[in-house]
Amino acid sequence: MKPKISVVTITYNAATVLQPTLDSVLQQSYPYVEHLIIDGASTDETLTMAEQYREESVETAAAHEVVIASEPDHGIYDAMNKGLQRATGDFVVFLNAGDTLPSTDTLELVADKAADGVGVLYGDTDIVDGEGRLLHRRRLTPPEHLSWRSFRQGMLVCHQAFYARTNIARQLPYDLRFRFSADVDWCIRVMKEVERQGLAFVNLHAVVANYLEEGATTKNHKASLRERYLVMQCHYGVVQTLLMHCWFFVRAFIRR
Repeated sequence: MKPKISVVTITYNAATVLQPTLDSVLQQSYPYVEHLIIDGASTDETLTMAEQYREESVETAAAHEVVIASEPDHGIYDAMNKGLQRATGDFVVFLNAGDTLPSTDTLELVADKAADGVGVLYGDTDIVDGEGRLLHRRRLTPPEHLSWRSFRQGMLVCHQAFYARTNIARQLPYDLRFRFSADVDWCIRVMKEVERQGLAFVNLHAVVANYLEEGATTKNHKASLRERYLVMQCHYGVVQTLLMHCWFFVRAFIRR
């Protein structure tokens, strides 16, 4: 039986960047897709665009299921937790407003590798501008063999390129104490549980996400870095985190 994939898109007054995201999911050739649009009570045209998209989806050959929910929330990670609770697919991925799936067969590629014994699928990410033009490949690249220990070297897999088994992901909600880096913590906790259950990590060896350059984390870069340090300290210990960050500093200095 083919796996169902839940794509969760978080929006709040996102009308200026949302359409490419919707189009990239609408154009997917893979039919077993649930697209959850979790909105934070937008006051612009976001919901109108989402409703039009739902109508268009019904008319496509793939006929994806589109679910729209709009209500006030306590930030992006609170909205992501709502998406996790609503997701009914076998695997879940977060594709936020402005981010896109790079080709029409991206989800088909993911589904082909999503066997019963797989806990996480992951791939590469391209960084794009507001017009969808390729700027460069994401600097941090996924390892051939991923584990929760891999993130000691930084977030090697972009959040949008991380497909998690939904029944695991739902039991591990995002930690709302973090405003900018709860995604790092969440990915690590998911990977720990995947390893505990003896499930596999699958490298897709393909670009599976286009990430909009000016995302929320990019705009709050310093605060995000401080939070990431705390996340890494929590999972990897004080000494190892300090040593790794010293290496990050040296590596950045050498590259100059």
